[in-house]
Amino acid sequence: MKLEFTAKFKKDYKRAKKQGHNMRVLENVLETLQREEELPEQLHDHELVGNYKGHRECHLAPDWLLIYRIEGDRLTLTATRLGSHTELFD
Repeated sequence: MKLEFTAKFKKDYKRAKKQGHNMRVLENVLETLQREEELPEQLHDHELVGNYKGHRECHLAPDWLLIYRIEGDRLTLTATRLGSHTELFD
């Protein structure tokens, strides 16, 4: 599956790295999604509504989230946003 990153995700990634988040956790999740495997239950993967309708969210840590979208016809995984609840939804 092809992996794409939005401009906002790239900015969020740089911020998360500076904040000291374990980037290997993110890499593992993206690799799992690229292999089209289900994420472990403890990541609380679920669909979003509202502004992010059509996207999914999973918890990389209690307050560190990945918002992503999978477009089946092109088999493209788009990493949309990365951050805390406050950073993403307030």
